[in-house]
Amino acid sequence: MTDEILKKIKQLPPLPESAMQIEAIYQDPDSSFNDMVKVLEKDPLLTADILKAANSPLYGFSREINAISQAVGLFGMGTIRGFALASIVKKSFALDLSPYGITNDMFSALSKKQHALVTSWCIRKENKLLGVLSPAAFLVEIGKVLIAQQIIATGKQNAFRDALKDLQDVEEAEKLVVNVDTPEVSASVFEHWKFEEGLVNVIRHCENPNNANDDVKKPAQILHVVRVAVPINGVVTDQSIAQAKELVTQYGLDMESFDKAIENVK
Repeated sequence: MTDEILKKIKQLPPLPESAMQIEAIYQDPDSSFNDMVKVLEKDPLLTADILKAANSPLYGFSREINAISQAVGLFGMGTIRGFALASIVKKSFALDLSPYGITNDMFSALSKKQHALVTSWCIRKENKLLGVLSPAAFLVEIGKVLIAQQIIATGKQNAFRDALKDLQDVEEAEKLVVNVDTPEVSASVFEHWKFEEGLVNVIRHCENPNNANDDVKKPAQILHVVRVAVPINGVVTDQSIAQAKELVTQYGLDMESFDKAIENVK
């Protein structure tokens, strides 16, 4: 990690009270569905953001979700936590992803597709993992914002674009030009904000899941597959699906559920 990016992380403002309350409720084993609903209902703007996200065609619901209690009931507390944290965190950053050749709207669509794939894939057989995977899928790419800021500040846009073209691997291009990659920066951001260790480690190890401890290895593997299937431009292709399926097989994950999920986000 470069000193410049570490400095940017340390200068990030604290998350608002609503995020702290959501985290406290989610981490409390005695909290209830209604506790989460009450906290969210106190923040009309956050509620509107969550309902907008929940009504995305990516999730395939035939009827409109028009109440936060309905959304929590359909998605579960873990996934709603992901929706909420994504909305709150992304408002903490000034976005300029131009070094990556993508717009802010494309960046937003990327995280939504990655999250939708995780949710569709895991909601039946791996629902217990969504508490960590939902926010991880929404937030894993946030490190690109700080890396892009550093590339722009040091005038390395052309060098980075050349590296992207030559290497055809985003993380390798980041390490070549900035000496750090997206998962490491993202993990450090959430470590700074004192998110739970499991979430931080899933993000940190999502490029090399087999290096992770056993308790986070499987969610890190799933996140790796999802990031390969839905690349940086948000466009799912036959090639990206084939590469993702190789990883599904390599990691011994559920291929049938993945096949069904990927159809929802293509």
